[in-house]
Amino acid sequence: MGERTANVQNGDIGATMRGLAEVIHGRRDASPETSYTARLLQGKEDSLLKKVTEEATEVVMACKDNDHDHIRYEAADLVYHLLVTLERYGVTVEELAGELDARHR
Repeated sequence: MGERTANVQNGDIGATMRGLAEVIHGRRDASPETSYTARLLQGKEDSLLKKVTEEATEVVMACKDNDHDHIRYEAADLVYHLLVTLERYGVTVEELAGELDARHR
């Protein structure tokens, strides 16, 4: 587990997801030597997919510990790695939003 984030304030999930997706997209052509995101996007497929699995497991373990701040921290890691995965496979956050919208109508 990484170091927990201090002084977290509530935010706008839509704006946050769009902004993060834009940053991730912008790293697609960055140097893997200087950008972790570029390494995930350009590296071995299994490395990214294993990272998603690892982060999902860490969310589960934080939930089992009933540790609110740890759940939030690990969930943020999972969402980041999921957005990187979507970028790698060409699924936009708008498509993801459309899928989620279609499910609750």
